[in-house]
Amino acid sequence: MTASTTRAARPSAFRGIGIRLVIGWGVIFAAMATAGWLVTGPLAHAWPLSVEDGVNRTLAAHRTAFWNSFSGFFSTLANTPSAIALSVVAFAAIRVLTHRWPEAVFVAVALTCEVTIFLLTTLVIERGRPSVPHLDLTAPPTSSFPSGHVAAAVTLYTAVALVAWRHGAPWPVWLLLAVPCAVAFSRLYRGMHHPSDVVAGALLGAACVLLAHSVITRRDRR
Repeated sequence: MTASTTRAARPSAFRGIGIRLVIGWGVIFAAMATAGWLVTGPLAHAWPLSVEDGVNRTLAAHRTAFWNSFSGFFSTLANTPSAIALSVVAFAAIRVLTHRWPEAVFVAVALTCEVTIFLLTTLVIERGRPSVPHLDLTAPPTSSFPSGHVAAAVTLYTAVALVAWRHGAPWPVWLLLAVPCAVAFSRLYRGMHHPSDVVAGALLGAACVLLAHSVITRRDRR
C-alpha cells in the first residue's frame, strides 16, 4: 500500500471508528435508561429491589470510626475532581511509558463515554438517595441512579489494568480492581446509593471499557 493510499484510507477508518463508537454509546445509554426506568417504576417493589433499604439501614446501623474514615477516603478518591485528576495522570503516564497513542486514547474514550452516559442518564432518571443518614453532607445534585463514583472507578482502573497487562505487567496489576470494589462499598456504607445504583454504575463502567477496547484497542492490533 502506497503512502497516498494510506492517507486516503485514514478518513474512512476514522469515520468507521466514530460510527461504531456512536452506535455503541447509544446502545449503552438505552440500556442504562431502560434499567433506570425499571428500577424506579415497574420493578421498584419487586425482589431484590424490595430489600435494598434493609441493606442500607444495616450498614448505617453498624458504622464505626474506622469504616467512616475508610469509606471517606475511597469515596473522595472517586469523586469528580479526583477522577478528572487521576484520569489526566493516567492518560499522560500511559502515553509517556508506552510511547503510543492508541492505549492513551482507549482510556480517554472509555472515560468520556462513561461520563456522558452517566450525566445523561441522571437527567432522564430521577431517583432519591437512600432514607438513611448520609455521611457525605453535600451530595452531588444528580440522581442516585446510577452511581457515578463506581462507574468512574470501574472505567479508570479497569482500563489502566488492561493497558498494563497488555504491555507485560504481572498478574498483581489486576489488584487495581480492588479500588472500584472499595468505592462501591463506600458509597453504600455512607448511605449515598442503593445497591442497584452501585451495580448499575459498575455495569456502566465495564460496558464503556468494553466498547472502547473493541473499537480502539482491537482495531489497533489488527
